[in-house]
Formats: sequence, structure tokens, C-alpha cells
Amino acid sequence: MRFVIAMMKHETNTFSPVPTPLASFQQRGDIFGPQVLEAFQGTNTPMAAFIDLAGKEGAEIVTPVAAEAWPSGPVHADAYREISEAICQAVAHGCDALFLDLHGAMVSQETDDGEGTLLRRIRHIAPNLPIAVALDLHANLTEEMIANCTAIAGYQTYPHVDTYEAGKKVGQIVIGALKGKLRPAMAWMSCPMVPHTLRMGTSEPPMGDLVAAARAEEKNALAVSVFGGFPLADISQAGLSVVAVTDGDRDRAEQICRQLSREAWRRREEFIYQAEPLAQSITRAARMKEGPILLIDHADNCASGGTQDTMAVVAEVIRQGVDNVAVGAIRDPEAVAAMIKAGVGNTITLPLGGKMDMPTIGRKGEPLEITGTVRVISDGRFVVRGPMYTGLTMNMGRTVVLDAGSLEFVVVEKNHEPFDLGIFRSVGIEPTAKRYLLLKSRIHYRAGFLPIARGVVECNGVGVTGSDYSQFQFNKLRRPIFPLDLNTEF
Repeated sequence: MRFVIAMMKHETNTFSPVPTPLASFQQRGDIFGPQVLEAFQGTNTPMAAFIDLAGKEGAEIVTPVAAEAWPSGPVHADAYREISEAICQAVAHGCDALFLDLHGAMVSQETDDGEGTLLRRIRHIAPNLPIAVALDLHANLTEEMIANCTAIAGYQTYPHVDTYEAGKKVGQIVIGALKGKLRPAMAWMSCPMVPHTLRMGTSEPPMGDLVAAARAEEKNALAVSVFGGFPLADISQAGLSVVAVTDGDRDRAEQICRQLSREAWRRREEFIYQAEPLAQSITRAARMKEGPILLIDHADNCASGGTQDTMAVVAEVIRQGVDNVAVGAIRDPEAVAAMIKAGVGNTITLPLGGKMDMPTIGRKGEPLEITGTVRVISDGRFVVRGPMYTGLTMNMGRTVVLDAGSLEFVVVEKNHEPFDLGIFRSVGIEPTAKRYLLLKSRIHYRAGFLPIARGVVECNGVGVTGSDYSQFQFNKLRRPIFPLDLNTEF
């Protein structure tokens, strides 16, 4: 047998000013060709699960592309074409099954439904090809996705630490179908609600309860997935949905989708995040005695499309005199270049952060003048040791540690969310020795940092990943939809 295994992943924030050219998908190296196989073997990813399953079947493995970029604005048209073309060409050359590691919330300059458009094209090339699709918990499901694949399974954790398991689950379903042992029947239901991302953590209600219910349903189904959706995408089908796959029983799959969708809708108000004023959050953190205390700058999270350079939370920390803080990380290539030119051990005063305007929310970049000593210059590469993306090499670009006394800044050239302790340890900062860790994250920080934390304070700063939907202008999103329209019915 010949199996094609490929990745095309991007969570598109249509309000983000951060561009997404092909280079954004190449931060960890070459994404095309057979070298992908070695790069992903033994990692905690759907790609690795697909590779392992193919190996057990003794199949020839073809890996045309493994492309993943940090969330940002719409994917450039040429990048989308090149990545999708690589997958389609591999299928056109002939294969017995296709295994896709997708996100489910990709928007390109040419299509609002990146995954659905790809799958429709593949289905045209190979009408009867068994296709397995692993999706992120934040996928915005569409009819095109459902209609043009054999089975879908989504992550059941946020932070996403079960990505290998999701790939293994859907891969086994499709291999079973290929062998004639299973008859996958898939149903889908979309719910008219766009939950706040900060209410989608699976270790707590309400999302944790929905995921637990989905897992319980899997005792009598092949796969049941609750997708919270990615709300910062101005497309028609953004929002929460449920997918169920059974062995030949479509009625049962539809029943499961109805039950879980109705439960999500019943608890819709629990999916609204209530933020406290920033100054109040920092004051509360300053009263906490033992560290590390995590200061979560969630409105500027690059893993949701943030610029990773807004300085509002940092400025409030400085204003209130909070000290012994490590900040991870500020993306500012200009500052990195200036500090490298200054050299290790030298003092420099420079405008840090605030280099990127955010026109969709009417905000200009506001740099903060910082004086500090250059302590470390690094290539920004490290291998993830924590439970999320385990085994993969991360690349933050050239990275500098700026010691400003009460605060130590990790300043990077390339976007990178702090979900692993390596963001600090790779540049010589021991996070457990700090009283405060200021992290530009939303939920993924929990994977690596929650085990060492003595407290967590969410800080409502500035950025295009905030939870206040009133600052975003939705033009394409289907209406009415909760909570934008409180009179929505379902």
C-alpha cells in the first residue's frame, strides 16, 4: 500500500496585521519532501501517529509537505497554492489512503475555507480515496470539510497535549475502512455561538464537561469531537460544532451531535469570559507572596494571531513597581538587531515592542523605552521537552535577553508562544527562580508552566486576541450568533 501523509496547519486571525507568507511555514526548516518523515517521527503530533500507523501496515510512506505557521493574518495566496498543490500532486500520483494533519481554521487570500477547498479538490482527483483528517480543537468546521473526507477526529485537550492520540484515532478508523472492517458514518452539527477562547480550557467547565461527555459517547462510537471553534475569524462558519463518527450508524452519529450541541447551547453563557481591569490584576498579583506567579498577557497571544509586541501589561508592571519578572517573549526584530550590534555586557536604551499597528481594532503600536544590559545572544532554537509538541525543535529566530533590572526580557525575531519552559531555559533564565513570569499566552502556557506556578493572574492588555468582541467588526460571520446577538435561537 501507498499512504500519503501531509500537514497543512494555520489558525487564521482575520483581524491580525501579521502577514503569512510561505516563509512563515518554514521557521523550523524545509517543509517539502521526504525529510519531513525524519523530522516528525517520535514527536507528539498527528503526523507522527500517521507515520507509526503506516509503518505497522508496511505501507510505502509519501510525505509531500508538513507546513505549519503560527497564527496570523490570512495565508498569502501563493503560499496556500504551493502547499495545497504539493498534497494534490502526491494524491494524483496514486495512493491507497491519505492522512492529513490540518488545523481547521485556515483562511487564505483566495478562500475563507482553506481546508474545505483543499479537501474538495482532493476528492475531485480521487473520488473514492479513504481520507483521514485530524483537526485542532479550535477548528471552524464547514460542510466542505465533512463532505470530502472519510473521518475526522479532533484534539480533546486544550492545551493540546493529545495531538498524537487524535491522529492515531482517526488513522485507525480509515485503515479499518480501507481493510473493509469498518464503515465510517459521520455526522456534524454547528451551533450558533462563538465561545471565548479563554473559556475553552479542557481542565475545567464548561469545555471540560463537554469533552468528557464526548469521550463517554466514544464507548459506542468510533470518534466524537467537540470543536470550540476559532472566534477571531470573520468567516461565515466560525463557531462551536460537534462531529461524530460511528461504524455504519449515521442516525446514532446525528443523535450524538444533537445531544452535545444542545448541551453546549444550554451552557452558552458559561463560555463568556469576564475580564477584570488591568491595573486591578497587577495589584492583585503584587499581593501574592510566593512565585512563580504567571501574568498572562492574553490579548496579545501570537498563537491566536497577536503581534506579540504590545507593551500595555509590561508598562503596568513597571508602573506598579513589580520586580523579579521574566518576560517571554517580545517579538521585535529591530530591537534584536540593535542589541546584537551593542553586544553582550553592554548597556542600551531602545524603544522595545510596539512596532506593529493594529488597524482592525484602531490601535497604533506603542513602544516602551527600556534601558538594560544585553546578557545573552542566542540562535533561538530549542527542543521541546514538555507535553505539547514534544520532541520538535522550535525556532524563535535570533534571540536576546535584555536585563532591565526588575525585568528580564526575552526578545525574539520570530513569533513563539511560551507553552514550554525552553523559551526561558534555552537562553539561561531559570523560570522557577523568578517571582513573576509574564507570558504572552492564553491557555497553552498551562502545558509547560502550570506545574511550576504558585499562582496565575490573567491580564487584560492590548491586542488582536482580546475577548471583547465589540472591538472587532464582523462582516461575514453568520448572524444572529451568540454572544454577539443575545436573542439568538437554536
